[in-house]
Amino acid sequence: MGVALAERVASKAPAPLIDPFQRAITYLRISVTDRCDLRCVYCMSDDMQFLPKRDLLTLEELDRLCGVFIDRGVRKLRITGGEPLLRRDIMHLFRRLSRHLGSGALEELTMTTNGTQLGRFAPELAELGVKRVNVSLDTLDPDKFRAVTRRGDLKVVLDGIEKARKAGIKVKINAVALKGVNEDEIADMIAWAHGDGMDMTLIEVMPLGEVEGDRTDQFLPLSVARARLEQRYTMVPLPDRTGGPARYVRIAETGGRLGFITPLTHNFCESCNRVRLTCTGKLYMCLGQEDAADLRHALRASPDDALVTQAVTDAIARKPKGHDFVIERARPAAVPRHMSVTGG
Repeated sequence: MGVALAERVASKAPAPLIDPFQRAITYLRISVTDRCDLRCVYCMSDDMQFLPKRDLLTLEELDRLCGVFIDRGVRKLRITGGEPLLRRDIMHLFRRLSRHLGSGALEELTMTTNGTQLGRFAPELAELGVKRVNVSLDTLDPDKFRAVTRRGDLKVVLDGIEKARKAGIKVKINAVALKGVNEDEIADMIAWAHGDGMDMTLIEVMPLGEVEGDRTDQFLPLSVARARLEQRYTMVPLPDRTGGPARYVRIAETGGRLGFITPLTHNFCESCNRVRLTCTGKLYMCLGQEDAADLRHALRASPDDALVTQAVTDAIARKPKGHDFVIERARPAAVPRHMSVTGG
């Protein structure tokens, strides 16, 4: 392509999404369902009322919205839930989105999962270009796992992880640090994950949605967890950034990488490059704020993408500087919606 033609093509390309704080939005997380087959105690109520299926965007609509974001400079898509692999015909969406990998418009298509369905879908996910997934796993003790998830079978999840790794998918373990539950197990989980070539990230409990009990009883500051880990491990700070909120270290004794996500003890918002789309078409510009844009209305109001593109542009112009997470006893959740609604 000649220089003049290239310049004309570039001049017609849609402007990238830049928020009021000059952060480029290059990362979209898409919740394809609020449903989950587990009921983790820090994430959900035991008697969750899920959305009626008629309220959900179709897979074709989700694909169309993703295309709008990719046209505006989004380079990474993460499929989330609830548990995304519970969505009927979910592989149809992965097949559609994988075309953007083939064209080079998309750099990465990935997923966060609880692992219960991973063994079933891992081979096809790998074939479609999914090179890595995050698996939420807080304990390697079968009894604790059943207690934390209220119904899960650890063996099923571990089998799913193994099948994903055999399919060539790189797995990262996400563990929520829970006071009095897994705090004495974290060091051994790191050794296990790194021993199998998996990165691991520790996450503080976030005040999203009302759950039974009090989150102050669950909250373990990662500054405390890190200090304990330093009694066993040598941590070498890393400059690595993956487009997410984690700060990383290399564990000298294992050679593996460990991330810390600290929304309460260390705000991670200054470099935020992501927004979240729910399965009903709401776009949340911040995980910890309630402001959202209704993209479903714009999507269904016109067969072309002009209205929804404008709605996305207007929404990004309202993206806040950061969240206001606080965990205090007897205080309601900072955000009333559950994590499964926005996408974990």
